[in-house]
Amino acid sequence: MIDIQIEPAQFEYDVQSLVQAFYTGHPFKINDRVENSYRKISVKYEKNKICISVWSKEKEPVEGEMFCDFSDRRETKNILKKLLYNLLSADTKEKLPWGTLTGIRPSKIPEMMLEEDISRKEIMSYMKETYLISDEKLNLAMDIAGRERQILSKINYKHGFSLYVGIPFCPTTCLYCSFTSFPIEKYRKKVDLYLDAVIKEIKYLGIKLKNRELNTVYIGGGTPTTLEPNQLDRLINALKDNFDFSTVVEFTVEAGRPDSITEDKIMVLKKHGVNRISINPQTMNEKTLEIIGRKHTVSQVKEAFAIARKCGMDNINMDFIVGLPGENAQMVKYSMEEALKLNPDGITVHSLALKRASRLNVEKDRYSDMTMENSSRLMKITEEYAGKMKMVPYYMYRQKNMVGNQENVGYSKVGKEGIYNILMMGDYQNVWAAGAGAVTKLLSKDRKEGKRIDTLKNVDLYIDRIDEMIERKKVVKLD
Repeated sequence: MIDIQIEPAQFEYDVQSLVQAFYTGHPFKINDRVENSYRKISVKYEKNKICISVWSKEKEPVEGEMFCDFSDRRETKNILKKLLYNLLSADTKEKLPWGTLTGIRPSKIPEMMLEEDISRKEIMSYMKETYLISDEKLNLAMDIAGRERQILSKINYKHGFSLYVGIPFCPTTCLYCSFTSFPIEKYRKKVDLYLDAVIKEIKYLGIKLKNRELNTVYIGGGTPTTLEPNQLDRLINALKDNFDFSTVVEFTVEAGRPDSITEDKIMVLKKHGVNRISINPQTMNEKTLEIIGRKHTVSQVKEAFAIARKCGMDNINMDFIVGLPGENAQMVKYSMEEALKLNPDGITVHSLALKRASRLNVEKDRYSDMTMENSSRLMKITEEYAGKMKMVPYYMYRQKNMVGNQENVGYSKVGKEGIYNILMMGDYQNVWAAGAGAVTKLLSKDRKEGKRIDTLKNVDLYIDRIDEMIERKKVVKLD
């Protein structure tokens, strides 16, 4: 247990994030005295300085202070994080690839600076000085920021919006998952009731947003392809009846679980102009699939991919996770070799995030003897294989508690990028959402702040209270 004392209490989240990044797997308490702690960390905000100490019974204290006049909240936060980072680095003898950056959109900072016509050299100098970021990750962030701007230059995104529809059903719930997900077999008889509710919400949004330009549509989950062909058809017909698709540059459906894919379903998607799908094995190692509860085989991944190609899908993404229980460099390389043989149009490489609500975290004692390793070396393997597949990185984001302090990176062949991913993760435009657990995200004009409109995650409650979910959106006034 790590004992963190902050006096007076402020910036707790930023302190917590850095501590967790350096001492992965150690629980912590803030301003709640802990006996026999692994580490004690004291943060004090004094008149003109921030003072921090890190110590334990076995080690001499590591201490430091930095001048701060507290006049600017953002600057105060940066000073705090830089001081804390240096002390924790001295204590652990480690450096974090992303330095003090704990936000989920590391490429957004250089992208917004590029928009202000600040030079690449100036941006890189600022990023290194302010966030202590490694050269490798800084170059990745800069390259992606530049590529995003190039891709979006062809889209009227500043005057448009994106639409997300959530289908919260899956064949099974994976070990690492914390998304809104319900077993399809248990909820099979309620799917049509759920669609009734979602379509009601879609109809309202169609009216509210009728004078806005729709750029991308993303049906995610869960696993949307757990729906039957007629249900998929009904859902997409409702979307097209209520929104003008003439301006839509990308229509994605997450066909995530290979064991949910059939030729009939893919043909429904093809008929309706879905031009991007994602088939997500997460790993091509059979043993790992069993451990994480995927309940499908590698052969099914290959069969699903072949079906999609046969039906004419020419933009197929595949998701992989680095850091899964028991996987080492050789296993990561094997997954990439198998992906290379399939030749997808994009791969998204996720670093395992130990999410609070996932079974991997809730039942962590069951998996305590399994290593969950990730590092720049393992991410480099995926980068090299993306290059072999003639792909380049086009978007990136981070999550809390990522193994190895790494990131999630989307790679694609030129022209096959997931545009919704860029728009949503880069905070480029508003994303309106329908469905249980789906989050509408509305941005301020300067893109620095956002407002969330949540819907209930529980399917039964969402169905019963759909009018309330719609009412939450009614109160939002459009500019």
